[in-house]
Amino acid sequence: MNKIHRKWQLMLYAVAGMGVNMLNLMMGSYICSALLIGGFSADAIPYQTYVQHDLVIAAVWAVFVLAAKIIDGIIDVPMASFTDQLRSKWGRRRPALIIGMVPMIIAYLLFLVIPNPNGATLLNTIYYGVLLCVFYSFYTLTMVTYYATFTEIVDTEDERNIISNTKSVCDIVYFILGYVVVRMMLNSQNIRLVSLVVLPLVLTMTIPLFMIKEKSTLKKDVMAGDTKSVHLLQSLKCTMRNADFIKWMIVYSFMTFSVQLFLGGINEYFSFVGMSMIKVMVCAFVPVPFTLMLYNFILKKKGFGFAFRYILITYTVCMAALYIIAGQADVIKKALEIPAGLLCSLSIGALFAVAYSVPSQLAADEEKKTGVTNSAMYFAIQGLFSGVATGIATGLVLTALKGKEGDASSAISYMTLISAAGTFAALLFTFMLPKSIIKMGVKAKE
Repeated sequence: MNKIHRKWQLMLYAVAGMGVNMLNLMMGSYICSALLIGGFSADAIPYQTYVQHDLVIAAVWAVFVLAAKIIDGIIDVPMASFTDQLRSKWGRRRPALIIGMVPMIIAYLLFLVIPNPNGATLLNTIYYGVLLCVFYSFYTLTMVTYYATFTEIVDTEDERNIISNTKSVCDIVYFILGYVVVRMMLNSQNIRLVSLVVLPLVLTMTIPLFMIKEKSTLKKDVMAGDTKSVHLLQSLKCTMRNADFIKWMIVYSFMTFSVQLFLGGINEYFSFVGMSMIKVMVCAFVPVPFTLMLYNFILKKKGFGFAFRYILITYTVCMAALYIIAGQADVIKKALEIPAGLLCSLSIGALFAVAYSVPSQLAADEEKKTGVTNSAMYFAIQGLFSGVATGIATGLVLTALKGKEGDASSAISYMTLISAAGTFAALLFTFMLPKSIIKMGVKAKE
């Protein structure tokens, strides 16, 4: 694959995933939640649910959500092998991106259709459960392929950091769109209409189709000395034998559980506890470019381990603070919304940057040692761990916290406390990470 080196190219390339990630945000934070009215205030139900009553059987739906996330994680592995080994005259990555995007968009559109609008039926539950599995499967192929190119389209750790940090800023942009702009739209428009409005953003993923320049991967065109791909089992074996990567996966799983629990239930949480989601999210997301600069300053001075622990501690304190604030009188809650959002901004951007920078660097190091290119598999295994963690967070824990339809005693306010426990556990496990990860930023400086 031809390399890109100019800063504007690196930054443009990092923008590509924003639209697809936006669809995933809509699915995880709004659309799936809209099938059940538990956890929403009475004012929110007409706009943030499909038809103002449950459409799926909660217990069965919880199993489907967990299954979809686990399938999403498991299918990462064959999807990664597919994109790593794809043979075509256009190379590997561009065809894989197209193969992933088309079914994903179709599943997203079909999810907005209601088979039986009259109540919570098994038909509805199975229909949405199957579509959720299809959506996540092809979302996985699209994003695993895109993330794999972070290793291949640049040469140095510094260039990967530029892409990772810019991608993190783009994540914040779509979070602002998703949790501020979309939330404002939901004050007057139904979730299904809003979901259609954001769909065109998926076209950002066409950027790699123009920027990636690959040679043919047909057997007759492969030259001696090219980096080689390996079959699924060998690729899986190479990745799972990387002890540094597995240790990182343990830390990453706890972090993902914490963050996805909060993001997955954010709409219900702020609706239930009586705080302004828009105000908190603006304060949390807008300063992120500056807080990322602070994170990168710490990274260069102290290394990845110190910088990562800093953001885990900050996020844990923020989640614990939100839990305490939610139990106070309304006047106190209103006064503390802005400080709580600003505290969250210190960590939220960097939490997403590490998801790209660490596995891409480990994959690049492995390729230099062995000559094997299987960068997609690293993101696939990370996706497997992430899928299980997210499924437990949003499929089991969040559904349990939401309570039943008409139940005013929802335990959703405990969500931030549980989230804080997740990042605290991740913090403890960082002390088993090897020096190759802990010293990443320092090594780049030297």
